[in-house]
Amino acid sequence: MTAHATAAGTKRKPVPSAAIAKPVVTSDWPANASSAWFVRVFAMPAIERVAVAKRGVPAASIAGLARATGESKERVIALLGLSRATVDRKARASQALSVVESERVIGFARLVGQAQAMVDESGGSAGFDSARWVAGWLEQPMPALGGLSPGEYMDTAEGQQIVSGLLERARGGAYA
Repeated sequence: MTAHATAAGTKRKPVPSAAIAKPVVTSDWPANASSAWFVRVFAMPAIERVAVAKRGVPAASIAGLARATGESKERVIALLGLSRATVDRKARASQALSVVESERVIGFARLVGQAQAMVDESGGSAGFDSARWVAGWLEQPMPALGGLSPGEYMDTAEGQQIVSGLLERARGGAYA
């Protein structure tokens, strides 16, 4: 098991080694992502996430994320602040997204993995669909965000860190 530090610097429970044994590479971005795959992205060392972003996430993976969350492809594109025309053009040409676009997609996948890891650690993951739960949670206005929804922060790296921290605080029972 490997312990990970949170943004606040405190230690959280270890993620099972099996969840991080295989690094996620660009070709691993699935058409249909599983909970275990999302946890792998979450548990991946930051240096590996940077490498994946620099190689580029396949544009076609947006459709897989949409299927996993139960959201439309258009909603996922809008949530991440991506250009639909660019995503569609790159997907048709089997091209990767830019570094910035890839970082947004990785951040979203990481958030889903964070939620799944939290539920796994609590021992209550049977039947829990982290991708669909996160998609719904992102739509809920939060007092901690001045009444805005977490989804309104998913289009920037800093915003994604804020949302991740909010989810982490909720795990500890902090008022959101």
